[in-house]
Amino acid sequence: MKKIFWPFIIAISLSLGILLGGFIVSASYRSKNSYFTNHNKLKLNRLIDFIEQEYVDNVDTDSIVDKTVTTILEQLDPHSIYIAKNEMQSVTESMQGSFVGIGINYYFYKDSIAVIRNIPDGPASKAGIKAGDRILSADGVSLHGKAIATDSIAKYLRGNKDTNVALSIYRKKENKESEVIVNRQPVSLKSVDVALKLNDGLGYIKINRFASTTYAEFNVALKQLIAENITGLILDLRDNGGGYMDQAIKILDDLLEKDQIVVKTINKGGSEKVTKSKSNGLFTSKPLYVLVNENSASASEIVAGAIQDNDRGQIVGRRTFGKGLVQRELLLGDGSAIRLTTARYYTPSGRSIQKSYKNGIEEYNNDFRTRYEHGELYAADSIKVADSLQFKTLNGRVVYGGGGIVPDLFVPIAQKHGEDTTIVLMKTGIVSYFVFEQIDRDRERFEKMSKEEVINYVMNDNKMFNAFIKHLQANNLFFKLDKRKEVVKYYLAAEFINQLFTPEDYYLWLLKEDDMVKTIDKTVKK
Repeated sequence: MKKIFWPFIIAISLSLGILLGGFIVSASYRSKNSYFTNHNKLKLNRLIDFIEQEYVDNVDTDSIVDKTVTTILEQLDPHSIYIAKNEMQSVTESMQGSFVGIGINYYFYKDSIAVIRNIPDGPASKAGIKAGDRILSADGVSLHGKAIATDSIAKYLRGNKDTNVALSIYRKKENKESEVIVNRQPVSLKSVDVALKLNDGLGYIKINRFASTTYAEFNVALKQLIAENITGLILDLRDNGGGYMDQAIKILDDLLEKDQIVVKTINKGGSEKVTKSKSNGLFTSKPLYVLVNENSASASEIVAGAIQDNDRGQIVGRRTFGKGLVQRELLLGDGSAIRLTTARYYTPSGRSIQKSYKNGIEEYNNDFRTRYEHGELYAADSIKVADSLQFKTLNGRVVYGGGGIVPDLFVPIAQKHGEDTTIVLMKTGIVSYFVFEQIDRDRERFEKMSKEEVINYVMNDNKMFNAFIKHLQANNLFFKLDKRKEVVKYYLAAEFINQLFTPEDYYLWLLKEDDMVKTIDKTVKK
């Protein structure tokens, strides 16, 4: 063999050696990783077996496994969570936007189920059940008494489609008990609370979560408002904790021009996916305002971030929650599931809005208190932003990453310190419970009153205010509310409207004194 071939032979041999060595190292690495993974699984299995077989007392190992899974996920991030099998149905129903049942809103009032209202055109309404009725039993099973558990109520009232349930009903105003047969049917859980045209010509849509039906609901609502020739749109995402990302993306398709960036995601492998609007939207030229607060999270922040970064509209309110992690639901095979963080998302300008969780979940979840103590809920200049995390919108405006969406128009939680406590109180269940009790004492009278008469009854007399104070004191709650009497009356009137009239009536009343809506009105009039 000629010497000239030896360099080629040596080079090929070295290349093959390096390549083969790489395969061996890679295989060894995978084998080692596989060994440790299988070893850890085996260790956990053995631990459970030892507890079941050897531990001195009988132990519910299912609950131990549930706690173990929860603890493991807590070490990852605040949004990777475990959903136990007994919780899966309610979680799934909420996100699917429907369940099969009889279609009522109710309280467990004192020792019985009291119907607050029927879902319009639902099974209970068609069967003749009315607000104020007590449900005493279902198919002969007692549903009243202090021993009844709330999960038992759902078990008997819900069921399979087209199945009947025999309900024993007590109607207080007639002092009469009767049996009613209700045919269970799918009942919608709306994620769009209301769509209406305000007095200034602006449209208003309130979305409470992003479920599988949210875009369809939003699209119908938007088309309805466009037909009413609205001059602009207020999209209310306050207290909306998010949900399905694809629903937020579809909503943005209706609000943005074609090919504008909606959101970016980056997965574990570093692969970036850029999502753009697919078509010229239904509503792209008239003014748009997005209402947010400290409880607006996830999909809500995707919407707010895309609107802000594309300079499509103005974000109004307070800094959002700060959740920039994407979860995927993975079934565990026994009816339970986990929601595991599989990617991070970024706004069109490249901002990550995920707030830090390096100090643990407890501090992460107490962020509202931290913001309150720092004064951020009262003053825009108290919002902490990092100059190093500056980004620019489509038109060159500076925006910030690092923890939530900072609004373009800041609106404090209350006009004065102390008022926020009253507002928080007036949004709790104790108010709705009190109002139900007042209506229930003389339902026939209240149901004959017009909305204006109800408002006058609550607002122009101190009788209801005084009764509410006594109700608080009876529940060992002592607030000094005399200086905030008008605020209390306003929210009491709102709850009376909520229980006696339509969602549209309720929101029209609430929005009259809504500080964020007032801020928009001032902006429009400039």
